[in-house]
Amino acid sequence: MITSRSNPLVKEFRALDQRKNRSERGLFLVEGIHNVGAAVEADWVIENLLYAPDLLTSDYAHDLIAASVKKDIRCQSVSADVFHSFASKENPQGILASVHQRELHLEELSEFEHLAAIIAPQDPGNLGTILRTLDAVGANGLVLLEGGVDLYHPKVVRASMGALFWVPVVRTTFDGFASWGKSSSFQLIGTSAHGETDLSSLELNNKKWILLLGNEQKGLSREQIAACDDLVALPMRGRGRSLNLAVAAGVLLYGLMK
Repeated sequence: MITSRSNPLVKEFRALDQRKNRSERGLFLVEGIHNVGAAVEADWVIENLLYAPDLLTSDYAHDLIAASVKKDIRCQSVSADVFHSFASKENPQGILASVHQRELHLEELSEFEHLAAIIAPQDPGNLGTILRTLDAVGANGLVLLEGGVDLYHPKVVRASMGALFWVPVVRTTFDGFASWGKSSSFQLIGTSAHGETDLSSLELNNKKWILLLGNEQKGLSREQIAACDDLVALPMRGRGRSLNLAVAAGVLLYGLMK
C-alpha cells in the first residue's frame, strides 16, 4: 500500500489535473465507482487504478477491483490520507483511474444517423451533461468544433456520468465538419434565438441529421448559420432571452428523437 503523498505514482495522478499534462501523456482521470466501472465495461485502456480500501463501502466497488485485476489492469492500493490528497470530491468513493484518451475521426461517424455538434463549448458541466443527454435519448455521437473546454476535463468526465465512454466524440474544425456533413448526406440543423422555424414544425428531410449548437457566449456565427439547412429556435414565453446550453440541447434532442 502506498502511504506517501510524494510517491511518484501519486504525483503522476495529481499532474493529470492539468490540461497540459493530460495532452502530453494522452491520459485523463476518472474518479468514482460508477465512472470507473463504465470505463472498464466499455473497454477503454486503463493505465493505472488506485483505490483506498478504507474508503470502499460497496460490494460493487470490491467486485470492480477484482474484475480489473482479472483484466490485467494495474491496481494499486493507497491509504485514505493519500487518496484524500488528490480526490476532487469531499466524500470520495475511494477509486480513481488514469485512462488513455481516444482520438476519433469524422469518417467513423458517417454511418450514424443522429448526431450533435457544438462550437467551442466553454463550460465543462454543460459538455458532460450534453454527453449524458445524448446517451439518454439514444443519439449516436458528438462533434466538438473549434476547440473549447477539454473533453477530458475532470468535470466533463464527472458530469457525463459514464456517457463519455459510450458516446463517440470527434474533435475537428468547422470547415472540415461542414464539408463532411454535406458529403455524408446529413441534414444540418442549426440553433439560434433568431431562427424562424419552431422545433415542432421542423421537417426532417431524411433520417440523418446533426443538431448544431453554438457556444454559451456567442452562439453561431453568420458563416456557421449559412452552412445550415435549417435554423430552429425554442419559444421563450417568459422574460428570459435564452436557456442554458445543456438544457436547450436536451429539449431539442428529445424533440428531434420523438
